[in-house]
Amino acid sequence: MIKTAFSSFRYSLRKINWRALTRPIVLSILVGLVTGGGAVLFYFAANSVDQIFLNRLAGYHPPEEGAAALLHLADTSITSLAMEHRWFLFLIPVIGGLVSGFLVFKFAPEAEGHGTDAAIDAFHNKGGQIRGRVPIIKALASIATIGTGGSAGREGPIAQIGAGFGSFIANRLKLSPADRRVLLLAGMAGGIGATFRAPLGGALFAVEVLYKNPEFENEGLIPAIISSIVAFSLFGATTGWQPLLATPHFTFEHPSELIFFFVLGVLCAGLGKLYVDCFYGVQKLFKRWDFPTMLKPAVGGFLLGSLAMFIPQVLGSGYGMVQAALYGKVALWVMMLVALAKIVATSLTISSGGSGGVFAPSLVIGAMLGGAFGGFAEILFPALVHDPRAYVLIGMAGFFAGVSNTPVATLIMVSELTGNYGLLAPLMLVCVVAMIIFPRNSIYHKQFNGRLDSPAHLGEFIVDVLEGIQVADLSDQGRRPTLIPQHLPLPQILEQIANAEGAYYPVIDEQEQMIAIFSVNDIRRILAEDLPPSLVLATDIAVSSVVTTTPAEPLTEVMRKLSSRGLEEIPVVDPDDPKRVLFMLTRRVVLARYASELEKKKEVYTDK
Repeated sequence: MIKTAFSSFRYSLRKINWRALTRPIVLSILVGLVTGGGAVLFYFAANSVDQIFLNRLAGYHPPEEGAAALLHLADTSITSLAMEHRWFLFLIPVIGGLVSGFLVFKFAPEAEGHGTDAAIDAFHNKGGQIRGRVPIIKALASIATIGTGGSAGREGPIAQIGAGFGSFIANRLKLSPADRRVLLLAGMAGGIGATFRAPLGGALFAVEVLYKNPEFENEGLIPAIISSIVAFSLFGATTGWQPLLATPHFTFEHPSELIFFFVLGVLCAGLGKLYVDCFYGVQKLFKRWDFPTMLKPAVGGFLLGSLAMFIPQVLGSGYGMVQAALYGKVALWVMMLVALAKIVATSLTISSGGSGGVFAPSLVIGAMLGGAFGGFAEILFPALVHDPRAYVLIGMAGFFAGVSNTPVATLIMVSELTGNYGLLAPLMLVCVVAMIIFPRNSIYHKQFNGRLDSPAHLGEFIVDVLEGIQVADLSDQGRRPTLIPQHLPLPQILEQIANAEGAYYPVIDEQEQMIAIFSVNDIRRILAEDLPPSLVLATDIAVSSVVTTTPAEPLTEVMRKLSSRGLEEIPVVDPDDPKRVLFMLTRRVVLARYASELEKKKEVYTDK
């Protein structure tokens, strides 16, 4: 019996497609290692710049976050922050704005803003493509912005940096757009999971933030989890394992408080609407302003410095204020003031063109709103509110869930970065309420409503109309292939495709057998690497794994191939000679046939 079981087990092992199983795991681990290392460097660099400019030059010492900060929290409430050189605040954010503006608008304009939006846009509209220089420019610009007091966080930059690393690795390995998008998500998850010491929250955030509706990019979930675990482990081994914020031991034991949590969710939604309107309203003002774009972040820094002269708590990430509020060390009127001032400060920092994330400022705004609401609720209903400090944590999650449409990832991430899971029930309530009141209100404008609307999944939901139609039925609309010899150098390739139609070109050997294929985007990638054109051959550009179809294949299957791989064109080959290309079939032609068939079905239905 044991021998039979062992034989059955060995047979099962042989049936497993180990290559298909291990490849995504290995790539996800690689992305996690690279992203985790980048997160460590970004963390220490940003902290060092912060120490030099804010702590030493301006003498600005805000409350610290984490367990170590508990020893330094005063017994009295925080109402103001002392600074040795308050006047210097006019200058410090301007320096960061100048450096950030120069780097971004000179070398990588797509690194402008809070970063997560750019990563979302690359996933939906660019096949996961992010230029190799973007992670480096984004890191340097964000270090300059955050380190000089900009009201911005680390999550947006590290999301774009991680996504850029994932895209870079995919490009180096010549992976398909679909695989590139998955590694982009893995990079986002690794960066966020490491930076906030929240591996599960980071993975869920990467696959949830793409859409306004509560949907997940399920194909990227497992690679995102693996990458996040690896990056978190590397980051924790270097910087420590303690949660980002220390909290009292909160518990949920009084269901009567749910009414207050519900009201807090409504307030989070309302203030979130004001936050998003202010953020993009300031952005429109700066874009309309006829002023050198490179200098606009410096102007935003000057206005931020002016605000910080009166309310210095708006500088930096603000986690120290959250830490103090979690232990009841911030006055109620200060929390109300900081919540509103942080909205203005974040808009001035990022909407002017500065580089930084919106996650940290959003948590601060939500925490201050929750703390103020909890304090006032305790004054009015002392018998019903049992610990007003718990409202700080719940406000953090509710506010960000409302402005990002990521309720699941947010409640998990806030629980992880505080190390407190005792409030999951009220967290769930507030996050859902805050999101459903203004369901289209989002700080991430590049989000799509759902998978059905995303260009990345175009065609996945329309194959049923094409049932019964074969590739051969579209042969008259096929494009004659432009065949490129494998040893042809890049200058001659450019001459040959200059007047050619289409965007994909099969590469052939001496027997005119197709051995690879490349696209216009592959040529752009090579040109961006500054290699001598005469030394670049067709085989250096092309991808050897070619997705093909045959005349007898149903269009439903062709559409699945095009959509799953993110292809715009597919070679139709001879079934008796699979390396001989008959013609090229484009996604546009297939979609046109789909539209035609759909119209016919509508007419039939109308006649009935």
